[in-house]
Amino acid sequence: MKKNGNDGTKALVLLSGGQDSTTCLFWAKKKFGHVETLSFDYGQRHRIELKSAKKIARLAGAGNTAIKIKEFEALKHNALLDKKINLKGRDSVNKKLPASFVPGRNILFLTVAAAFAYTRGIKDIVIGVSQVDYSGYPDCRAEFIRAMEKTLNLGMECPVKIHTPLIKLDKKQTVQLAIKLGAMEMMAFTHTCYEGKKPGCGRCPACVLRKKGFDEAGVKDPAVEGN
Repeated sequence: MKKNGNDGTKALVLLSGGQDSTTCLFWAKKKFGHVETLSFDYGQRHRIELKSAKKIARLAGAGNTAIKIKEFEALKHNALLDKKINLKGRDSVNKKLPASFVPGRNILFLTVAAAFAYTRGIKDIVIGVSQVDYSGYPDCRAEFIRAMEKTLNLGMECPVKIHTPLIKLDKKQTVQLAIKLGAMEMMAFTHTCYEGKKPGCGRCPACVLRKKGFDEAGVKDPAVEGN
């Protein structure tokens, strides 16, 4: 893949409708000739992020497909699937992890994304994970991504490449990358808040982390400024 310019190939971006995945979408548009996006309805606390993803993809000129995943419906032990659980608490099984950890989420997301990409002749998948500001999620680490990439290649006999442009970036650096990519205007339509509030509750871990990134970058958050 070329380091600069559009190389004419195709990519699939996992788009949640949040700050990180939107930055990855614009990163992919700089690198690939054709970009599609994939979103997941997995029973999360709210559907606002799915609406954001659809709008962002349309404005960015990228197709968006939303896939409903029912497998997580039985896993009501985490805060992203159960509103009764405190978002600031710890995981009930592994106390080292936050209550917002959804076990197996990125494993399933990447598996479905790879199968989706396979049917469309797409070999490049882009996901916005970071092992710097990742809330302690084990499925956001580089070693996990490389292991999944190897597994998908073996399981489908297809040279799948998983791109993680944010893997070594903290939130400040992610904001700076969004500026460089010309994605800041689109940030007004992104949604990060775990509570599903606009422009954000300002208290949940996702809101706190997002504000920290914009503050450290010395930039006003377009999502906040527009409300």
